[in-house]
Amino acid sequence: MSFRAKCLQKICTFRKSACKKSVFSEKNIAKKINQQYKLLMKRKLYNDLLEWKASMSRKPLLVKGARQVGKSYLLKKFGEKEFPCCHVFNFEQDKKLNQIFESDLLPHRIITELSIYSEKKIDINNDLVIFDEIQECPEAITSLKYFYEDMPNLTLCCAGSLIGVKMSSGSFPVGKVNFLNLYPMTFEEFLMAANDKISLELFNTALTCDLQSDIAHAKLWDRLKEYYMTGGMPKVVSSYLSNRESRFEAMNTARIIQQELIEGYFKDFAKHSGKINSLHIVSVLENIPIQLSNNIKSSVKRYRFKKVISHKKSFSDLQGPIDWLIKAGLIIKVKICNRAELPLETFCKNNIFKLFLCDIGLLGSMLDLPPKAIISQDFGIAKGYFAENYVAQEFLAAGISKLHSWSERNSEIEFLRVMGENIIPIEVKSGTRTQAKSLGQFINKYSPEKAITLTGKSLNKAHGLKVNNYPLYLASKICDQI
Repeated sequence: MSFRAKCLQKICTFRKSACKKSVFSEKNIAKKINQQYKLLMKRKLYNDLLEWKASMSRKPLLVKGARQVGKSYLLKKFGEKEFPCCHVFNFEQDKKLNQIFESDLLPHRIITELSIYSEKKIDINNDLVIFDEIQECPEAITSLKYFYEDMPNLTLCCAGSLIGVKMSSGSFPVGKVNFLNLYPMTFEEFLMAANDKISLELFNTALTCDLQSDIAHAKLWDRLKEYYMTGGMPKVVSSYLSNRESRFEAMNTARIIQQELIEGYFKDFAKHSGKINSLHIVSVLENIPIQLSNNIKSSVKRYRFKKVISHKKSFSDLQGPIDWLIKAGLIIKVKICNRAELPLETFCKNNIFKLFLCDIGLLGSMLDLPPKAIISQDFGIAKGYFAENYVAQEFLAAGISKLHSWSERNSEIEFLRVMGENIIPIEVKSGTRTQAKSLGQFINKYSPEKAITLTGKSLNKAHGLKVNNYPLYLASKICDQI
């Protein structure tokens, strides 16, 4: 049975299970699932939108990200709160919009016709215009150049899937567009969505002290385990938090949505890459969780190319599908350095790297790990790869665009962080057993100014210590500390 067929089968199974064990009918469950963004999904990128709006050198803005990370929702909320009027044009929902861009790309004509078409006058000096799913209209992408040059007073935002924009047949307006990247919700954004003011305050003030109380640590650790199950896809988070009165229903509806999201990605593969290529892309994507789950007791190993696609076993065979998934924002690449010296790129090889999923919730779903087992951390000694995947996500969302790890002989460090002329090793452990032989070997060989462990232990960054321990849930915070 194909992975796609398994996905559909699981969706049906979860729905039937939820119906049997819940007082809610199938109709009510579907209604609850479709109440996307019922909760106010606050995103940290909102502050970047405000800065962009106020900028004197503002250009048309393109918010990029994988499918279903909340791009459209965020821009619409931004328009509703910050502008007297917001005009949304969705090129995927309304194919007729493409006709407006066919004759020419003159901004004044386009805005006039969009006003007529929507029966709503656009005030170019005060309103916000949103081109949603812009990848569906290559001419609209090209038109951004002329909006920048001929209509700089118009506030124009666009949302598009990463792979759709990159695969667009239109001419891209290089240098004429501002960019922002939106990723799945971070752990901090999960706390914001949950409106858990106590946990959020503990999270934001944790680094103001050198030691952390056990009670505060336990509170945030429990929240992190929930986030491990939901991940950061907004629709999943919204559904889970909306149904918390019934833990069983909350977890199962979240899992249903995760499976549906994966199925939706598979459809996107065929749409943008063709039937044969899409099969290879699916094979690579479904193999990543399998390889991750094979890592026992140690950090994630380099990605292996054999037995992923039939009759293909080399990097050159799989490079296309891997690069496609990276460009789509669905997987995260971490290069492996064989020496910890500057510049790190010099000590990396193109065919030696780690691969993670963009979202830890989808990782659990693709491995078919029971939600309850994830929250209770009861899925064996292999859970270290979950912690490493989580940290990779948090680092990427924190603005670290290039991720590196280190492997030399029998020693390995999960992440390296370059700060000025210093290379900081970051060891990741899923639990409270924090013996780090590799970290000791790294320190002896390279004598870094400081070293960091991310573990299940509470915060301990007392002055004078060479190695500072931070709890895993503060992964995004340490980016500012080092």
